[in-house]
Amino acid sequence: MALHFHRRPLVAAALLLAGLTAAQLALGKKKEKSAALDERKRAVHALNRLTFGPRPGDFDQVAQMGVDKWIEFQLHPEKIEDSALDAHLAPFRSLRMNTREIVENFPNNEIIKQVAEGKMAMPHDPTRRAVYEAQVQRYEDNQDRKAEAAKAIAVNGVVDGDNAMLADATYQRRREETQAASIKLLELLDLPPDERYRQILKLSPEEQRAISNRAKGGKADELLGGMNGQEKETLRALNNPEQVVVDELTQAKLLRAIYSQRQLDEVMTDFWFNHFNVFINKGADRFLLTSYERDVIRPHVLGKFEDLLVATAKSPAMLFYLDNWLSVGPDSDVALGIPANARDAHGRLRVPQYRPNGKGKKQASGLNENYGRELMELHTLSVNGGYSQKDVTEVAKVFTGWTIEQPNKGGGFHFEPRMHEPGNKIVLGHRIKPNGEKEGMEVLRLLARNPKTARFISQKLAMRFVSDDPPASLVDRMTQTYLKKDGDIREVLRTMFRSPEFWSPEAYRAKVKTPFEFVVSAVRATDAQVDDARQLVGTLNNMGMQLYGMVPPTGYSMKAATWVNSSALLGRMNFALGLTGGKLRGVSVDPAQWVQGNADAPQVLARLEDSLLGGDVSKQTHDTISQRLEDPKISQRRLDDPQRPPNVRAIGGLILGSPEFQKR
Repeated sequence: MALHFHRRPLVAAALLLAGLTAAQLALGKKKEKSAALDERKRAVHALNRLTFGPRPGDFDQVAQMGVDKWIEFQLHPEKIEDSALDAHLAPFRSLRMNTREIVENFPNNEIIKQVAEGKMAMPHDPTRRAVYEAQVQRYEDNQDRKAEAAKAIAVNGVVDGDNAMLADATYQRRREETQAASIKLLELLDLPPDERYRQILKLSPEEQRAISNRAKGGKADELLGGMNGQEKETLRALNNPEQVVVDELTQAKLLRAIYSQRQLDEVMTDFWFNHFNVFINKGADRFLLTSYERDVIRPHVLGKFEDLLVATAKSPAMLFYLDNWLSVGPDSDVALGIPANARDAHGRLRVPQYRPNGKGKKQASGLNENYGRELMELHTLSVNGGYSQKDVTEVAKVFTGWTIEQPNKGGGFHFEPRMHEPGNKIVLGHRIKPNGEKEGMEVLRLLARNPKTARFISQKLAMRFVSDDPPASLVDRMTQTYLKKDGDIREVLRTMFRSPEFWSPEAYRAKVKTPFEFVVSAVRATDAQVDDARQLVGTLNNMGMQLYGMVPPTGYSMKAATWVNSSALLGRMNFALGLTGGKLRGVSVDPAQWVQGNADAPQVLARLEDSLLGGDVSKQTHDTISQRLEDPKISQRRLDDPQRPPNVRAIGGLILGSPEFQKR
C-alpha cells in the first residue's frame, strides 16, 4: 500500500513515528539497567524470542502453563498438535510431492524443450497435458520469433519500411486478439466455476495466454473464484508452471510462521535455512528447494548438527547452488579422459600403459572450490576459523564426485567415482586417506566436532535469540554444551534458555525484527485471517527480504544495522496501516476485537497498547500517538456527530508501526 502524502492526514503521524522509531532503534544506544523480569515480562520475552510473535490469548496460555514448562514443550514439537495448519497448506500440492513429481507436474524449460523436439512424450493425463501444450506452444513461438528476427537482420541488416509495415500489422493483430480476449474473459466470468475451468482447458494455448494476460489482480482472483486448489494450480501453471512451485513454497513459509503451533520449530527452520542458504532463482533450485526445506532442513532443526551438515552436503539443492555437482578432480578419470570401461572391478586399469586421449594430456580439471570454501567459512568454522586456502582446495578435492543424477529431471544425490580426485588429502592437518564418498563423511564429521564450529554455531544462535552482540559468558557455556553433547542443538538451546543472560532486562525487547519477523508478527498480533498470502510475499520483496531470495550464501543478516533506517521503517508503517485498514488483498483483520462498548479514542489506544504491545509502551510513543487522536481521520469526529466511534484500524496501524512493536 502506498501512502498519498497530500491526501492522507495519517501521514504526519506515520512520518513522526517512523522518525521516532529510527531514533529509538539507533545502534549503540545503551539500555538502562532495570529490575529483573517479572512473570508477565518473562512470558512476553519468551513469546517474542521463541515464536514469530504472540497471538491474542498467548500470554494467558503461557502464564497458565508456566513459562519454563511452555519452553520445554516448544523444544519437543512432536508433542504439539498442529493439524489446524494443514488446512491452510492443503491447496498446495507441490509441498507434498517429491522432486521428480514436481518436475513432471510443473515442467521446467529443459523438459518442455525435450517435448517440443520429440525427445520426450506428452503426458496422457488431460490436465497435465494442457499445461505441457501451453508451454510447448510458448517455446515454439519464441523459437519462431528468434528465427524471424535473425532472418530480418540477415536480409536487411536493419528494419526497413516493409518491416515497419509488418510491425504495424502485428500490432493491429495483437490489439484485436486483446479485444477478443477481453470479451472471452467476461463470458468465462459468467460461468459456474467448474464449467469455467473446463472451458479454459478447451481453449487453444494462444487463447489461454491472452486470457491470462487480461486477467490481472482482482480479475484473476475472480476468474479462479470458487475453484478448488488443484484447479487454481493448473490454470496458473498454464502461464508459468515453475512459478507455481515458487509461489506455493513462499506462501507456505509465511502460513507456517503465522499459524503453526510449533513456533520454535518454525523459528529454527528459518534460522537453519538462512544458515545453509540456497537461492531459489538459480536454475534447478526453483524446483529443488521444496524438498530441501522439507526433507533436509526441517527434520534436523533440533537434532545433531552433524546430521544436518551431512544432509545439506548431500542435498541436490546445495550441490546445484554452489556448483559442487560439476566439480571434477584434476587427476580423476573424467579429467584424464579415461573411459568408464578402462578399469576392472578392483579399479585397476585394464591396460597399465593406458594414456588418456592417446596423448597423455589432461583435460580441464573442473575443480570447483565454492562448496569447500562456504562449508568452512559459513557452515562450520567461520571466516576466522583458522583454515588456509590450501585447506579449501583439499576439501574441494574431497567432495569431487558428490554430484546429482539428472538434476533437470529431479534426480537425487549420486557419488560418481570417475569424477573423484584420487590420493591422500590433508585437511586442517588431518590426513584423509583415499576412500571415495566416505572421505567427505570424514571431513564433515571433523568439521562438525571442531571446537571452532561449536563456538561459531553457539554465537550465531545467541545472536538470533539474545542480542546482536551476545555475552561471551553465554556463548562459552553454549559451546561447552555443544562439545559435551556431541552437537545436540536442542541441548544447546536449552542451555541458552535457562541462562541469566537470556532473561536479563537488557535483553528484553532488544532485538530489532527483520522484515519477515515484522510482517509475520503483525499478522499474528492482529489475529488476521490469511486466505491468500501472495501480497504478503510481495510486501517482503518490497522490504528487501525476498523469501528464499538471498543471492549470496551468507543468508540474510540478523543484525539491526541492516534493517534500521527511516525509509525502511516508513515502509513498515505503510504495511501496518494497510494491514489494519483492510488494504491487503487476501488478508483481513476484524477491528471489533479491540473495541468494548462506546470507547473513545484514548480508551481504544489503551486497549490496543495492551493487546498489541503487552502494555510495554514508552511515554514518548504513547504521547506521539495521543497527539494525533484528535485528527478527524483517527477520531472520526464530525460536528454533526460528536459520538462517532474512533478509527480503530488507524490506531492499530500506528501502534504496529511503533518502536516497541519493531523490537522483540
